[in-house]
Amino acid sequence: MTAADLLVREMTLDDCAAVAEVRVRGWQFAYAGLMPQAYLDAMSVQRDAARRRELFGRVTEFVAERAGAVVGWACHGPSRDRDVPPGEAELCARYAHPAHLSTGVGRALLDACAAGALRAGHSSMRLWVVEGNVRARRFYERAGFVADGAREPYEVGGATVPEVRYVRAPA
Repeated sequence: MTAADLLVREMTLDDCAAVAEVRVRGWQFAYAGLMPQAYLDAMSVQRDAARRRELFGRVTEFVAERAGAVVGWACHGPSRDRDVPPGEAELCARYAHPAHLSTGVGRALLDACAAGALRAGHSSMRLWVVEGNVRARRFYERAGFVADGAREPYEVGGATVPEVRYVRAPA
């Protein structure tokens, strides 16, 4: 598997079930040991697919395909944070199916979101990442993101999971 055999395109409503599979498996892999296991085990692809359909069109979404199968998903939109200057973008989510980690999926999706944010006129891009997610933090740091000092709690499954915010010019 290489980045050369990857197609990144805008998500369609028909992709919701495949995106839900990527999101749920991505969460279960990435957050094992960082979030309550009972919460991760209870995640449902069907419920997530319904949620993807409900939220479709609110942000700019991309999928990564390999051999016709969706193997990754990412989305971006205007920053939701009140303490940042207007005009900044937020990478809301980025997940690759665990079987496709370290194959270029995450980078291709990040690049698509950064290019989309630039086209939309955003001056920079921010994202939130679970503080203990060392793999993701390393990925973002290699991609030019830096922690900006903001930190906030994220409540999930009855536990508080700290997140840190990163920023990068969309280049």
